[in-house]
Amino acid sequence: MAELTDKEKVVLEAMKGAGKPVRPGDVAKATGLDSKEVSKIIKSLREKGLVHSPKRCYYAPTEG
Repeated sequence: MAELTDKEKVVLEAMKGAGKPVRPGDVAKATGLDSKEVSKIIKSLREKGLVHSPKRCYYAPTEG
């Protein structure tokens, strides 16, 4: 598995904790991170195959 940064881990855990697809802004509120930063982190997690977008502008952790 790819090495994750601390912030990537925080964002991924927040997404798993939500239990449903979330918007970057929701993750930003939950984690206290800036929403632009969260969007970049989600993009990175998508590139690593850890997050997918079940519908436009919503993201969820991939199972596995």
